[in-house]
Amino acid sequence: MRSKKEQRMQETGYHPPQFPLSKGEIKGRYFSSHVLLLVFSLFIIHYSLFTSVVSADDLKLQDLIDEALKNNHEIIMSGAKTAGAGFRVPQAGSLPDPMLMIGYQNDGTKDLYTFGQDMAIDSMWMFSASQMFPFPGKRALKSDMARKDAESLHASNESLRLNTIARVKELYYSLFLVYKDIDLIKEKELLFLRIEDAAMARYSSGMGMQQEVLMAQAEKYMLLEKQEMLKQKTEAFESMLNLTLGRDVNSPLGRPVASLRTDYPYSLGDLVTAANERSPVIKAKNKMAESARFKVAMAEKEYYPDFTLNATYYLKARQFPDMWSFTSTINIPLYFMTKQRPAVQEAEELLSEAEHDIEAVQLMLASSLRDNYSMVKTAEKLMDLYKNGLIPKIYQDFDSALSGYSSGKTEAITVVSRLKALLDYELSYWTQFVEREKAIARIEALTGGEINSKSGE
Repeated sequence: MRSKKEQRMQETGYHPPQFPLSKGEIKGRYFSSHVLLLVFSLFIIHYSLFTSVVSADDLKLQDLIDEALKNNHEIIMSGAKTAGAGFRVPQAGSLPDPMLMIGYQNDGTKDLYTFGQDMAIDSMWMFSASQMFPFPGKRALKSDMARKDAESLHASNESLRLNTIARVKELYYSLFLVYKDIDLIKEKELLFLRIEDAAMARYSSGMGMQQEVLMAQAEKYMLLEKQEMLKQKTEAFESMLNLTLGRDVNSPLGRPVASLRTDYPYSLGDLVTAANERSPVIKAKNKMAESARFKVAMAEKEYYPDFTLNATYYLKARQFPDMWSFTSTINIPLYFMTKQRPAVQEAEELLSEAEHDIEAVQLMLASSLRDNYSMVKTAEKLMDLYKNGLIPKIYQDFDSALSGYSSGKTEAITVVSRLKALLDYELSYWTQFVEREKAIARIEALTGGEINSKSGE
């Protein structure tokens, strides 16, 4: 009969060395494990260098922004729409097309064509031209309305450009975080290899259990699993970034370049003031309100009639003298109670809507600025906490736990938990770094452009 220990060894396929071991054997095993660790480290370094060589050029944020502003299809469409609106201004202020009339008047019905007959005094050819003139001031108001609409579209196009810049920055830093997470995993693989090496040494010396070795290996494989999942996220962010840049979604992208943390000395009040003065969203709403005011004035002008001038020349036969006539026609706003007055009331309500829309946008911007400003300041505090407190402390705890585990004073689960905590805190630091940069990008979009800041640590 086999013992339970032999059955367990057969099931796992692991056979521990026979004991007792000589000092030379133990030294050899430690030497072999350290050689493996060195080889693995060199492989990781070689892999990192190799991937950096064969990948595309490093991504520079400003280059991506310039490309997006040039090739983003939404910006191109918005620019075309804005340019088209500018061509409506001269159209709105132009006079209606003149009317030309050519006619013939026959004398009697007996003959089909009596022009030139001696007795056909009423037979003549008629040539007429007419032009309608709006009441003075209407054309200028129509031009002003079209101009303000075009200016509103121009401000909306500027807002779209700023939002596109913010979108590029957010995707850029999201991609940066994924690459940083992959780097952290590769670094922690070496530390997990140290844990596995210590577990193997303890198991070989009879101080530990095989379960500790398997646990260390399982944690290492879980990191490999997470690394593959992060590669999928990389492809997703690259696809979205390519779409924003106006590229094919499968176009290759390099690795985002790490940037320094920048100081952000502005207060929330400064940001709100800048947004109210510079935000293209507010500018667009103000232009729409101005257009609404012109529409009210235009509706009031409709109480006044337009007039049409008409000149006609009557060509007769030689024996009869030619004639001409000049007439003026006006339209009478007779039904102003059901037409002009309701039109004025409608325009006034639309003006009220536009004015309240400005106030609503200002409040919305202030709320968004407060939210993002809070994210910036919270991220700064957490980054300082991680960098100067938690990460150094947990790194010391990990080294202490690993030393204690090697000497048999600490359990393997303690070492693994310390290492996982170290990985989590380092990732949390870079997550807060990225969230801070994203929040600053959104603030810049809300305030109408980039805000200069000083470089920091």
